[in-house]
Amino acid sequence: MDWDNLRYFLELSRGGKLTVAARRLGVDHTTVARRIQALEKSLETQLFLRSATGYSLTEAGRNLLPQAETMESAFSGIERARQTPKEGLSGLVRIGVTEGYGAMMLAPQLAELIHRHPNLGIDLLAAPRMLQLSRREADIVITLDRPERGPFIITKLTDYCLRLYASPDYLARHAPIHSREDLREHGFVSYIDDLLYSKELLYLDELGKPNHVPLRSTSILIQQQAAAAGAGIAILPSFAADADPRLQRVLGEEVKFTRTFWMLMPTELKGIARMQATWNFLREMAQTSRAVMMGEEVLRT
Repeated sequence: MDWDNLRYFLELSRGGKLTVAARRLGVDHTTVARRIQALEKSLETQLFLRSATGYSLTEAGRNLLPQAETMESAFSGIERARQTPKEGLSGLVRIGVTEGYGAMMLAPQLAELIHRHPNLGIDLLAAPRMLQLSRREADIVITLDRPERGPFIITKLTDYCLRLYASPDYLARHAPIHSREDLREHGFVSYIDDLLYSKELLYLDELGKPNHVPLRSTSILIQQQAAAAGAGIAILPSFAADADPRLQRVLGEEVKFTRTFWMLMPTELKGIARMQATWNFLREMAQTSRAVMMGEEVLRT
């Protein structure tokens, strides 16, 4: 049996779509289809059911899956033994992260990781949803929600604070804000409730629902841009908003929200050198950035 074909089988079983598997493997979707057909022909059985929504495993496919995963683990062990510090790290690491943290913190920080390991490739996925480790959408995920179970390594990466922000122009044109009670009559820029990917983003429920939310978005960076343009008050991460000269804090420290970023990685990846190096680097950067994350220092760009 061709191990290479099994790699395609595993990625399609996890992604459920040719395009997802192709992106993960760095090939064209027609290559994935051809490899799956070759594997099915060699085994003389159908491994996937094709439908308009994607690919799902047949009974034969489900029986093959644990055997293929065992082979994958064995090949990972071979890779770990082969990759020595002298040769340096190489290969691809895919990191899933929330949009704000990915754009404002990780993107510039990862330049240092690339400098340390020139042969290492990083895919940074900033998506307004929880990426699925079980489907191998990412190797390492930084998320607001700590999973209760699963074959993952989990660590608390960092706490961070959010505060109220608005543009000086907005504040000059609207009623003064002296207390939390005054906020109810002001317009807010916020998330779209039914499209939230984490309950940790329900800030307005803690604050008390304002009477008017004129602009909503799934993107925290769009919310920041809208607030800076005078659309309303926004609850923003201090690591992003404090560095924006178009914004100022509202009510100072009286209104503050604290959240936690968790970092996850599938257990079977922990021994791969490039994964471990990236994991340790992300923890190192989080520790050195603590003051910025808590709004005690302003991010220097």
